[in-house]
This record gives sequence, C-alpha cells and structure tokens, in this order.
Amino acid sequence: MSRPDAPASARPPERVVVPGRLLYEITSLTEPVPVAALFPRRQPVELELGAGDGSFLMDWAERHPERNFIGVERLLGRLRKIDRKGQRRGLENLRGIRIEAAYFLHYLVPPASLSAIHVYFPDPWPKKRHQRRRLVNERFVRDAARALEPGGMVHLRTDSGDYFARMQEVFAAAADFAPAPTPEELAAVRTDFERDFNARGIPTRRASWRKRG
Repeated sequence: MSRPDAPASARPPERVVVPGRLLYEITSLTEPVPVAALFPRRQPVELELGAGDGSFLMDWAERHPERNFIGVERLLGRLRKIDRKGQRRGLENLRGIRIEAAYFLHYLVPPASLSAIHVYFPDPWPKKRHQRRRLVNERFVRDAARALEPGGMVHLRTDSGDYFARMQEVFAAAADFAPAPTPEELAAVRTDFERDFNARGIPTRRASWRKRG
C-alpha cells in the first residue's frame, strides 16, 4: 500500500478492471501488476500459472470467495472461455491475464503479494536438450520466494516422474521453503488434464511447499 504522502499519480488504482469483465490487459511489460487492485475486495491473492481452460481455478474460486484468484495463460481462446464461464458463475474474485507464465512471475508480480502459487501439469519438456525450458527450476523457486508472503504456499502437480523429481530437488535445495502437506480439499479439485490422465490410469504426482518466515 502506498504511503499517505505519496502523490496521487503514484498510488495504485482502486479498481483497474472494467466491471463485468474478468480479463486484465497488461499495459506495461516492466511495471509490476497491482494484483490487489484487480478485485473489488482486498483479500489474499492466489495465482495459477498455466490455467488452461480454467476448470480448476473456477472451482477453487467458487469454493473460496474469501480469497482472490489470478489465472495466467498464453492462449487467448482459453482466457475468453474463463471470462465467459466465470461471469456466468458470478466469480468476482477471479481474473485472467494473457502472458507467458515465467515472465509474469519473474518481472510483474510485486514482492510478498501472493498467498499461494499453483502450477499444475506444466509442459514436462521430456527431451534432455529441452529441459532448460521447464517452468519449475531454480529461478522459479527464487521468484516464488520473492512473490509470496511469509507462510505462502507453492502447490505443484505433474504426471511426469522425471519432472516431479526435479521439482522436489530444486525446492529441497532452497532455504526459503519447507515441505508441507497438500490440503485434502485442494487435492480433490482436479484440472482438465488431471481428469484425462487419471482416466487413462496415469497417477497425479503432487507436492506442496511453504515459504518460511
């Protein structure tokens, strides 16, 4: 929150989303997004990177009106679907942003502004020469630690055993995080990819980590 003596031009807007629309259009690729100001009520903000069709995020937002939720997705068609369905369900605590996930977390999320980060079934990039493109890596851990408030959570899911081992490795090496159990209520809300994988007998690998402090 801005200091009382800050000039009006420096203060974050009280509301920066057109009423009735759930999509926020980024106007700067260098200025942090005022995540708390995207919603009509000031309450904890959770972020999903790679929201897909929004099935998880909308269900989770509906269950928790006392929290605000942002879904980041590159594909405009998916975001428009989230916008339409979210409006029909009356989810004032939901917003969608079109941008690349790693860039958003690294450059545009203000420090200590999030209570949780969700990353579910990101592209595993299974070929060894492509693994540097994976979202969850050492830089992701540093960015998550900066973006989360003390006690904030990172929740991860994947179908890839190799990627899951790497996720656990980079978080276990980070002094800022400690392993934590995934809440049963959260584990019960599945994504679109997860339902498809589980129907084909592919299990979900999940882990949660809590920011120390």
